[in-house]
Parts: sequence; C-alpha cells; structure tokens
Amino acid sequence: MTAPPTTPQTTPPGAPRIALGPSETAFARSAVQAGGGQVVSLDAEPEALVWTSPRHVEDLVGVLAATPTLRWVQLPFAGVERHVAAGLIDSSRVWTCAKGSYAKPVAEHALALALAGLRRLHERIVATSWGKEAGTTLYGADVAILGGGGITVELLRLLEPFDVHATVVRRNPEPVAGAELTVGPESKIEAVRSKLVVFVALALTEETRGIVDAATMDAIGPKGWLVNVARGAHVDTAALLDALRSGTLGGAALDVTDPEPLPDGHPLWSTPNCIITPHSADTWEMIMPLLAERIRTNVELFGAGLPLVGVVDPDSGY
Repeated sequence: MTAPPTTPQTTPPGAPRIALGPSETAFARSAVQAGGGQVVSLDAEPEALVWTSPRHVEDLVGVLAATPTLRWVQLPFAGVERHVAAGLIDSSRVWTCAKGSYAKPVAEHALALALAGLRRLHERIVATSWGKEAGTTLYGADVAILGGGGITVELLRLLEPFDVHATVVRRNPEPVAGAELTVGPESKIEAVRSKLVVFVALALTEETRGIVDAATMDAIGPKGWLVNVARGAHVDTAALLDALRSGTLGGAALDVTDPEPLPDGHPLWSTPNCIITPHSADTWEMIMPLLAERIRTNVELFGAGLPLVGVVDPDSGY
C-alpha cells in the first residue's frame, strides 16, 4: 500500500515533525495532524516519535539509536515496565505514556468485577438449579485501593453512590478526593485489614512487584475480595492460590495474572472463588479514541513548547 505524503499541504510551516512507529496507523496520523503536527518518516530528522505498540521494545531500541533528533517519545499504554526494564526511560529525552487516559474504562471494569464477586454472579452464571440465597452488598462497605493515580480517582467517583469508606495506599500519602484516609505503603497491612474489597490499581515497579503477598491476603480476611486491574506481578500467585483454597481470602477477581496469559489448566481457572477476565478492562476498541486524544493533546502542547501530559518520571519508573 502506498503511504500518504509525509507532509500534507495543510500543515503550517514550523509544525512539529512527528514520526510514527513501529508502523503507521491511520488514527495516529490523524491525531498528530489534529494536534498541528506533520507526520514525517524516521529518516527525515523527526523531533518526536509516537510509538503505538506496547511491545516491539527491541525495535524501539534500534529506532532511538538511529534517530538522535528525537526529543520526545509518546508510548501507548499507562504501564511502561517493559521500557524501564530495557533501560530506555532516562532523562536524555521526554517520555510520555497514556497514564490517566484509560482510567474510566478500567475503573468501570474494576467496579464490575467487585460487584460480580460480592453478588456471586460467577456462580449463578453457570448454575443449573435455583440454589441458595447468597451475596453481599457494597453499600456502606469499607474498601481499600492500592494506588493513587487516574484509575483510583475515577474508581472513587464510581464508588461515591455506594457510600463506601475508602482508604487509599499510595507512595505519596497526599489526600485523594473521595477517600476518607490516604496512607503510605508502610501502612498497607492495616489499610487493607478486614476490608470488603481491596482494589489493586497502581503502576508496576520494583517496589510494587509482589505488593499483595500472603500477609496482605491474610489481613484482608475470609470475607474480603481482591480485585486486580493493574498488573499480574503485583500479586504473589502462589500465595493467592493458597489463600483462596484455604479460605484465608474470600475471593479474587483478576483482569491481570502472573503469568499472563494464564495458561490453560492453571489451577486458578478451577478455583471457585476466583473470577478471571483476559486483560480486557481496556480493549483496543475502547482505548483507540482515548489514545488518539492523548496524542493530539501532546502534539499540540509540544508544538507550543508547553509541558506535556503523562510524563514518565525516570526515577520512579512511571
């Protein structure tokens, strides 16, 4: 297929020169142009790069080495742990990701998982007889959220009509609107103790890997549900399986797992108090327009010399 002209006639002089990778997509081209930028090839000395694949990290390594003119790179997902592990995220250029862009659909999915678990919908969906009454209401419940970013903000808004009492655990314990209490990670165990639902919605770093361990699950207790919409590696899978089977933890609803994809035949699939969805809190159809808007906004800001949205901190890794 013949590529369209790299410099449309409608592009104003002096527009920022933006390359697309690992391949050009129509939505990204349109977003760059809507932000006042011009799409150029990688060999045309671009100032910035919009990378639309969460994978192909090795390809990105090569592109950066071959394109010294790049001053800014836009990544497609909120999580950048692959790029951090590859040593790409540093202060030699500005890095932005999609953090905050997909918060609404992910928060919606987190609430849906919590309600499904509390109302035992995973049991009723496959039931073939009337069964016994079962279920727990979320109204007025004590809940905790690990993480204080965009997903947490949106989730607290969704939880507001349920009159929950929410505690947020975050690295910087500044107050979060909608939470009754915000604490630092050193207070995690007390923050999750006996909560009806504990949501995991934080970035994956070396500090947060395995943050939900056996002690955390024991603190949540036999009536509580763990809901993970962040990354599978936040949770110790072996400890989770033990806690679910022993009844130490009431249940788990996971949109992400470790390993991922969760292999066929893995014991979590046959654990009755575990709900698993295939990392579908934010499908490509959901996020494409949201990513396009983030690209458009940042191209516009880049062209105006203003601070960008979703900047990745090289020190924190997100």
